[in-house]
Amino acid sequence: QVQLVESGGGLVQAGGSLRLSCAASGSIVNIGTMAWYRQAPGKQRELVSDITNGGTTNYAISAKGRFTISRDNAKNTVYLQMNSLKPEDTAVYYCNAAVVIGSPGNVRYLEVWGQGTLVTVSS
Repeated sequence: QVQLVESGGGLVQAGGSLRLSCAASGSIVNIGTMAWYRQAPGKQRELVSDITNGGTTNYAISAKGRFTISRDNAKNTVYLQMNSLKPEDTAVYYCNAAVVIGSPGNVRYLEVWGQGTLVTVSS
């Protein structure tokens, strides 16, 4: 029904930058908050940043000042610009979205996850 497809991960040296993208597709009526999470080896998945459909943003302390989340509502896409990357940013990054599907008078609310994209920061 609804898919989130991430792209933009890869290998980068410490201090470098990457830009992640996540595009939603399917029978979408509306998308609420979109978010990026990450999971490092042996650790729990954690919120990196999220953004409402009105553009209000929220960042984890580890991401503040280095990462910028943005979205293009017309393209159902969310981005994460990551600068000044550190080895501790190494993780699989997952996109998450609160999606409304269906038709007027018959809507459903879904929480959808992407498949993840690996970010590796070398020292």
